[in-house]
Order: sequence, then C-alpha cells, then structure tokens
Amino acid sequence: MTYPANPPVVFDELNEVSETKTLAGQSDGEAAGSGLPDWFPPWASRLAHLYFSGTTSMFVVHGNTFDYVRVGGDKTPRYGTLGEFFAEQLFGRWDLVLHYDLARGLRCLAGRSQERLKEMVALANRRVGDLSALAKDPSTALTVLDRFVRRNIMAEAKDRLRVAVVIDHASYVVPCGEPGRMSLSTSTHLVTLLNWASSPYVKHLNMAFVLADVRVADISERLCSNPHVATIEVPLPLESERKAFLEVVVGERDTATFSDFGTSEIARLTAGMSLTDLNVLIHSSLESGQRLDAERFKDNKKQLIERQAQGLLEFIEPRWSLDMVVGHDAAKKRLKDDAALLKRGALDSVPMGYLLCGPVGTGKSFLAQCAAGSLGIPCVTLKNFRSKYVGETEGNLERVLTVLRSMGPVAVIVDEADAMLGDRDQGGDSGVSSRIFGTIAAQMGDTQYRGRILWMLLTARPDLLPIDIKRQGRAEVHIPLFYPAEEEEIRTFFVIMAKKLGARLDPAAIPAVPHVGNISGADIEALIGRAWRLSLLDGQDHITGKALESTLDGFLPSTQSLERELQEIAAIIECTDKEFLTPAAVERMTKLGGRSKLQERLTTIKRILETQ
Repeated sequence: MTYPANPPVVFDELNEVSETKTLAGQSDGEAAGSGLPDWFPPWASRLAHLYFSGTTSMFVVHGNTFDYVRVGGDKTPRYGTLGEFFAEQLFGRWDLVLHYDLARGLRCLAGRSQERLKEMVALANRRVGDLSALAKDPSTALTVLDRFVRRNIMAEAKDRLRVAVVIDHASYVVPCGEPGRMSLSTSTHLVTLLNWASSPYVKHLNMAFVLADVRVADISERLCSNPHVATIEVPLPLESERKAFLEVVVGERDTATFSDFGTSEIARLTAGMSLTDLNVLIHSSLESGQRLDAERFKDNKKQLIERQAQGLLEFIEPRWSLDMVVGHDAAKKRLKDDAALLKRGALDSVPMGYLLCGPVGTGKSFLAQCAAGSLGIPCVTLKNFRSKYVGETEGNLERVLTVLRSMGPVAVIVDEADAMLGDRDQGGDSGVSSRIFGTIAAQMGDTQYRGRILWMLLTARPDLLPIDIKRQGRAEVHIPLFYPAEEEEIRTFFVIMAKKLGARLDPAAIPAVPHVGNISGADIEALIGRAWRLSLLDGQDHITGKALESTLDGFLPSTQSLERELQEIAAIIECTDKEFLTPAAVERMTKLGGRSKLQERLTTIKRILETQ
C-alpha cells in the first residue's frame, strides 16, 4: 500500500469575515462541505457536513473503529488506521492534531509524514507545553488541553491555531455511569468535554474534538445525548468498499490461483465482515496454500463473523427445508410463498418478522430452521447478550445489531423470546431491560431493513411478549403451532423424525399409536431416539416395529394439562390469520364463544397456576 505526499484537505481555516468554515479551493459561493473525495466513507462525509454546518465541533465516533480505513489514493486506494484517517484526511492540513489515550498520553498525530510530525511537536512545545513530560492520566491531559483551548480562543486571529483533538478509547476517560455515582475526576472530565462542546467560541473557530470507541454504550450517556455532541456510527464496510479493499489486497494476483471465487463474488459473499477479517480470510489462504473453496470459505466466514459479534450470534446451517415439516400446511405455504418473494427481490412484500408460538414440543425451533433452509439466506440465533456489568448488556446488543445490519439479508431466530427481549416496564435493573427492549423494538420496526433482517421470535408464552413487539410492522405474522391431532399425521411424524436422526423406519412397521392428541413432536422425536437405541442394541441397522412398540407401551405423556391448555389458548388468541388454525383450535374457540371468551379462560388459568 502506498501513501500520497499531498493528501486532500477536508477542513480548512475559518473565514474571519463571515465566520463560516470553508474548504480549501472552494469559491465563495460554493457550499461548505462540498468537494469531498468520492471515495470518502459516508460516516466521514456526515461528520464533515455536521462540522461545516457550525452546529457542533465535538463528535463521538463508535462502531467499527478498529478496522482498516481508506486513508487516501484517488487511483490506487491505500488503507490505514482510523487515527491515520483523522490525521491525514479530515485534519490533513491543520496546524495541530493532538491524540490522547491512557497508554500513550497526549501526543501529536501526523500520520505518515515525519516532517509534519516534527513541525507539530515544535508547535505543541511552544503553545501547549512539553507533551513528553506530561503525566499520562486523563485529568492532567484534559487540564492542559482546557488551558490551551481557552488561550487559543483569546488569541489574535493571526495567532489562532487550527486544532483537532482525538481521544481514543474514550470510555476510559468518560465511562458510562449515573451522575452522583461517578468519581470526582470522572465527573470533571465529563464537564470539561461538555464545556468544549457547548462553547459558541469553539464552534466559530477551526477546533474539533473526536472521541472514538467501539461501543457507544460504554461512554457517558450525558455526553453522547448532549445536543451539542454528534454521535456517529462507523458501520461495517459495504460491498463496494469490500471490493475496493480486495482489489488492493489481491493486487496483480489472479484470484483463480487461490480461490474458487472472483473478487466481486467474494465481496458479495462477505457481508457482515470487517476489512480486517477480510484481509485474514485472503492471506490465510495465500500463506497456507489451502484453496479458498466453498467449504473453507463457509467455515472461515462463520468463524470470523461470530468473532465479529463477540460470540453473541451463532450461525445455523439448516440441513432441511420446509418439505421436512409434517403438518402445519397453512404455515408452510405462507413461509414458502415469502421465500419465493424474497428470492425474486420483492423485499417490500416480505414481513418484518414472524412470531411462532404454541405449546412446548410443537416444533417451533425445527420449523424456524426449516424455514431458514427454504429462504436460502444466512441464519443466526441470538444468544444471551445480557451481562451483570454496567453498560455491558447495551454494548453487547449494539455490537450484535451492527453485525446484523451489515449482513442482510439474514434470518434471526430468537428462542424463548419472552425472556430474551424483556419488557419496556421491567424494573429492578436500573432501566437496563427497558433500554434493551426499546433498542430491539426500534430495530425490528425499522422498515429500511424489511427483507434484509427477518426476525423469527419463538415462544410458548406469546401472552408474555409486550404488544410493542407483536404489533404489525415488527413481528407481523403470528403462526400458532399445535400437537398433531390425527393418527395418520403422527405416523408420518415418526417416519420424518427417523430420517432426521439418520435412521430407517418402514411405515408399515409403526404400531397403533396411543395418546393421539396428547403427544407432541418433541415426544415423537424422543420415542424414535429410544426405539433406535433399542434396535441398535438388538443388532439391527434400522428401527424395528418391535422396538417402537415396546417404547410406545412404556411411554407416559406429560400430565401438565393446565399449563398446556394455557399455552394453546395463548397461541390461538395471538394468531393473525385464521388459516393457520387447526379444525380442533377453531372448534375450541367456537365452543367457548369466541376470542374474548378465550381471553377470559386464559386469565382464569393464570390465576389458578399462580395460586398453586
């Protein structure tokens, strides 16, 4: 990667007459912020336009901040760190760019130019002080900077410096915490930054402050939510950005010599990956000599994205399609139709999400995985992202949603959704659950991701899910699942479950099935597993009728009939399309007098169970 001698200028000096900020080389009538390089990332363009508007001079930059960033090169892109991007591009010709973190203290940041660095160090020694002699603690650094900021404001126009201050790992300087519970030093840091952000004098000068960290949730909310501070997310790279980076990494090599995929195809298939991980993917293949074929590509991508999400997402590789699902014909038809629309690119006609509900053991997880197999898009399960540490839960969720937004289209399975998603009114945890709920609800309702993030919420107790999540525009299609009610359907279940376990079962060998209506899909899978075990112990290579009959004779179904009734009634009430209801469910609803009477019965059962 090469570095140009004269980087483009984004921020230039203040026009003393009009007190507006202009770009170098702009004419008087040219709009501020225009003339940015075409390759500038959207987040950086937004930062520049906000700065030029004069509304803010302080920015909190979060998200994919540890990734490679394009730092120049009009014809041949070159890449570096976020710090290099600030030093060489955003503030490429400013007089002084100062960088602070806990490890290195306050220092000058000049990118790759040694000459510019020497000039900055000499200038800093004259105007700020000997940076090498300063203590590294944030209190000392911010005190020195605050004194310098005030002096720069008071200086004559000809003596004012164009200054940018970049604070890396900002959460260690102004961590998340409630007012009154923070230490005096931390509170002082926060107030100092807020004073800079709100100062009208700072806004009228070429002075900018950038705080960078991976997770915005770890930074003081008082700072991030302040109207004088702009919070900007650095997203994972777009397909066009990944392709441009690949062209630099691959260089003159022919991709056919080490990969089954071309540059454009790799860029398309690596949605959700950072440029750093993309670099690892390519170089691991080049250095190991192992060809990047479909299997290796899939394994590497899975590992890299799961690491990107910090283990909070787990990839699922569906082994089956909806053809493996027994019963639930209306639900299968709806899911197959939506899969066809998704493959046609008709994203606006696809629901934002599904709610799969019904008694335990009705195959909600299996149906969701089979649906993902038919949809033909990546599928992930949302793992437990909650933590006992302050700010950790919100930070985990922020990371997960960042990855999901960049991966689309993707199906997200949330099992036990009533427990996982929380409630807006849930208390006892300093408001964490309500904030988590609000963040997820906002993401689920963001229609720009329709067809790109497909939510599949699974629960046996849909009545415990807040209405905000279940409403139209979020989990729009509510599909109830019930136990098989006919013997023929149960017999088909036995054959399919045997196939799922990798065993053979002759339909003619299935004996008469007891407990019809009281046996779930999970029960059938367990029965098949036991019969397969008995058959193997008997030296057979298939499930025998004798083993299955013996297993059925000894099976005792669950006696939790009241809890099961509660779950069935809740599923019927939640159903959004009458076609999803079985004849038995319609009969029950009619017999009780409609959905309002079902609601009364549900309330009665809840009271009975609460007193037990």
